[in-house]
Amino acid sequence: MARELVPLLLFQSALLASVSSQQGTACDRPNLGPNIVVDLLQRYFQSGAELFLSCRQGYSPLSGPSSIVCNNRGEWTKTNLKCIPKRCPYPDEPPNGYVFYEDNLYQSTTNYTCHQGYVLHGVSSAECLHNGTWSAPPPECKSVQCDLAPIPRFGMIVYDKIISGNTTEYGLGGTYKCIPPYVVTGNARGECTADGTWTEPPECRPVTCPPPQPIRNGYMSDTSQREFAFTEAIKYGCNGDYTIDGSLEIVCQDTGEWSPQPVCMAPCTVGIQRGRILYNGRKIWIADFTPNRVYHRDIVSVYCMNEARKCGYAVPIQCINGKLKIPECYEEPGKLHYDLRSGSLPSEIKQC
Repeated sequence: MARELVPLLLFQSALLASVSSQQGTACDRPNLGPNIVVDLLQRYFQSGAELFLSCRQGYSPLSGPSSIVCNNRGEWTKTNLKCIPKRCPYPDEPPNGYVFYEDNLYQSTTNYTCHQGYVLHGVSSAECLHNGTWSAPPPECKSVQCDLAPIPRFGMIVYDKIISGNTTEYGLGGTYKCIPPYVVTGNARGECTADGTWTEPPECRPVTCPPPQPIRNGYMSDTSQREFAFTEAIKYGCNGDYTIDGSLEIVCQDTGEWSPQPVCMAPCTVGIQRGRILYNGRKIWIADFTPNRVYHRDIVSVYCMNEARKCGYAVPIQCINGKLKIPECYEEPGKLHYDLRSGSLPSEIKQC
């Protein structure tokens, strides 16, 4: 084999010498920049040979010229041709999802994920192709679906929004309620979770309250000695001139206890013998105030004297459960003064 190669090499050397002597120095294959391609079908090129340059698939020319020529010195002419990667559009982020990428150049990749409670429908990644497009469109992130919420015995659920069909979406919630006398035991809120199931529903257990206690100086609508069911109500009232303080009705609560009872509060007597009072916007002589009674929380005023200014002024006092404290500034007139000189009382003179 070695003996056969010797004549062939001698022939190529003689041919190159002959070409060089006739047409100038030949050029070797050109050393091109990255991603520049040319059809090279031979090792040597004669002076004057022209090669047309192009970019590799997935790259675009940035500048020219796009050809080089072998000169008579055995050198290729210069070119500033550059091939840059093609660029894909910036990838869109799917609704209810994320997109992750470092670049959008040729052969770059992008990855997609969905928010919690959403499922990826489509590709999870895509590649920027040689033609400047992504290998696949962005996926969809569809909400996780749950069946309808489980309903406890003797209970129901009120969804946060109106639903249709037999499925519900991730994140939808609802409030559980029980049919009286049953009450919710556990978390009254339910929700369609990210794994496609509803949270554990509560239980409905019966609740009753013991017979309610009577109130002093009052009465109630039902005095039967029995257990009362959840949400049952009893009404209260007060005897005579007593005034009820609190709610007129108590309700059996889900704790098995009654809501707070009201109290019957006593009326008050205005504790003066002679003078004039102000009550419900009217000035009344105490002798004419019959019956002498104001109700719990009512306000009545008595008159005091400002000695320095020689004028009278009304001082309001409030009845609190049978107690009406007369202010210290009040001075009750003597009987003679009251009978003969009533026009000089603090209630009758110029007011401060």
